Amino acid sequence: MKKADIGLIGLAVMGENLVLNMESKGFTVAVYNRTVEKVEKFVQTRAKGKNIIGCYSLSELVDSLRKPRKVMIMVKAGAPVDNMIDQLIPLLDKNDIIIDGGNSNFNDTIARTERVEKAGLMYIGTGVSGGEEGALTGPSLMPGGSESAWPHVKDIFQSIAAKVEDGTPCCDWVGENGAGHFVKMVHNGIEYGDMELICEAYNIMKTLVGMDTDSMHNVFAKWNEGELNSYLIEITADILAFKENKEPLVEKILDKAGQKGTGKWTAISALDEGVPLTLITEAVFARCLSAMKDERVEASRILNGPTVSFNEKCDAFIEDLRKALYLSKIVSYAQGYALMKAAAASYDWHLNYGGIALMWRGGCIIRSAFLGKIKQAYDNNPEISNLLLDPFFKQKADECHQSLRKIVSVCALNGIPIPAFAAALTYYDGYRSERLPANLLQAQRDYFGAHTYERIDSERGVFYHTNWTGRGGETSASTYNA
Repeated sequence: MKKADIGLIGLAVMGENLVLNMESKGFTVAVYNRTVEKVEKFVQTRAKGKNIIGCYSLSELVDSLRKPRKVMIMVKAGAPVDNMIDQLIPLLDKNDIIIDGGNSNFNDTIARTERVEKAGLMYIGTGVSGGEEGALTGPSLMPGGSESAWPHVKDIFQSIAAKVEDGTPCCDWVGENGAGHFVKMVHNGIEYGDMELICEAYNIMKTLVGMDTDSMHNVFAKWNEGELNSYLIEITADILAFKENKEPLVEKILDKAGQKGTGKWTAISALDEGVPLTLITEAVFARCLSAMKDERVEASRILNGPTVSFNEKCDAFIEDLRKALYLSKIVSYAQGYALMKAAAASYDWHLNYGGIALMWRGGCIIRSAFLGKIKQAYDNNPEISNLLLDPFFKQKADECHQSLRKIVSVCALNGIPIPAFAAALTYYDGYRSERLPANLLQAQRDYFGAHTYERIDSERGVFYHTNWTGRGGETSASTYNA
């Protein structure tokens, strides 16, 4: 019997489509699902006549693979992944490879890599982005874990991945242990930010400017032809054009957003690393606020705000909105990349930041022309501390920041909520400020808790405490950063 090149466990939407993608690139794939009826249905329908081997037990799946065996798990994140690893380890031989392709938390992947390697096996935790269509036709793949496993899966992964214009695959080795899933997590966080910014732009056009969905469709379609060209702008234009019974479907959808947790993980990681990931965090909170639908309806009957009054020239205002969206997008990516850089230092990962931008150029949800500029920025200066300091992005900030100020101020005066746009502007102004009011904050901390402070007329790293009231002692608290 012919041995399969790779096995896949979990025949839900992503699993099935990844299998069909692998088979279409010339690989033989063995499949297994805990509910074995799914295996039978798959091999009799979508997989019929293809080089796909249906297996009805884990041992049968393992026996059907050529060595070193490669087993990809596509099951729900958390305990189901650990349970599957526990079942696989006794069935596999030294140097076989377990691959987790789900949306696992990177901390889990760090622990699993260590556990699997101690058992004599190799482990890969890979981000997979692109949704159902991407899984079938070419996703973005972000693998990390046991680096010695990469040569054994590289051909498969890069064959099934999306390709950019010159044929370069949107997949390369990311880094050690949890690096792949961390980068995927940041990708998802940026996705949250991009989506919230687009939704705020839509709300501004609808609520403030008074545009109908056809007019908004035309704006987004035009934006997609320029520097904002991206998958999310493209699908937004499509959504606004979609009609049900001659009426826009989008306006019939309840304004209560869901989330699966990766945006929240990104925000938590930023807090752990001390990185101001303000825009993405506001995007997460915006979804939380949207979920409070009944409470918001009640509050709308009680709390007052300004009467909406739009007195701007429409075309000029829409151009300001485009520029505000572009600069806010730059800020979001700058924050995301700053988080990756901080985590790389904390976990001793060796990340290729330009390569990550290239992996995101195709297949994934945040794919856009914009990412090519990020790759160029890191090609020009791999050690750049913040994307806003790159000459190209600095020039764009110079061109766009007044438009962002216009949008934020007009929306504030009209009571239009714009958490992501406002966060972008506040971060931009905070980052470019030579002096912030944290001197007063440090004085407050020292006043009530003897937490000490540094002085501008003394060398850095020397800490002082003042007896502000004359009643306290001279003992100060130890200094530390949480």
